[in-house]
Amino acid sequence: MIARFISTLFALFIGSVVHADALRLAVTTSFHNSGLSDVLLPEVSVDTGLEVQLLVVGTGQAIRLGQAGDVDAILVHARAAEDAFVTEGYGTHRREIMANDFVFVGPVGDPAAAQTATTASQALERIALTESPFVSRGDDSGTHTRERALWESSSAAPDPNWYRELGAGMGATLNTAAAMGAYTLTDRASWLNFGNRRGMSIVFEGDPALLNQYAYLPVSAERHPHVNQNGAIILETWLTSERGQTLIGNYRINGEILFTPNAKAP
Repeated sequence: MIARFISTLFALFIGSVVHADALRLAVTTSFHNSGLSDVLLPEVSVDTGLEVQLLVVGTGQAIRLGQAGDVDAILVHARAAEDAFVTEGYGTHRREIMANDFVFVGPVGDPAAAQTATTASQALERIALTESPFVSRGDDSGTHTRERALWESSSAAPDPNWYRELGAGMGATLNTAAAMGAYTLTDRASWLNFGNRRGMSIVFEGDPALLNQYAYLPVSAERHPHVNQNGAIILETWLTSERGQTLIGNYRINGEILFTPNAKAP
């Protein structure tokens, strides 16, 4: 009887430890699709004992999860929305972690001649002028937010005759673009990790407007007292440490670097 009681207490204790060491992190689909999370999370667990539970969604949904207190922290890539998240009291602060870039991909033949454009906005103008098929994520993600900003900075506008919004993640969007022979905007990491290219290639890259910055935002315990604030701090410290930044910078696909670590002191 006593042995059973002790065993029960031990099980409850272990359960509470596991719960305390669990961190719910909402991340973008592009971060997850790159394969980087598969490299980082086992190392986080070994170094800190923290069990990071990912919720893989678009940036817009990740921010809504943070606002509702359904996660302990978010890792996203839409600066204006991130700033609002902190200003409105949902997040304690914003910390830059790493960056890569967006690229336009499309048919190898490039019927819109996007590859000869000098800016990202001009590439979209050429796609619109030729009415070439364009597939958008259409999901309020960081990629979708950037695409809309690029359209707004151009002299063209999407037309439903050749422009299709999916309301889907990056992988599904790339698959649809490949099947349709259409153009789309993607982060470079997702493109490099995408295996179903079907005659697709990068047709435009290199504009500073295509910089893709990722930031980490802990959810405020003042707004949501139940969140694992200590775990969020532990993960931030690890991601911005020399070890975390080195692992991010060393991650490659086919020899190509996917992310540039750029964490700065808070």
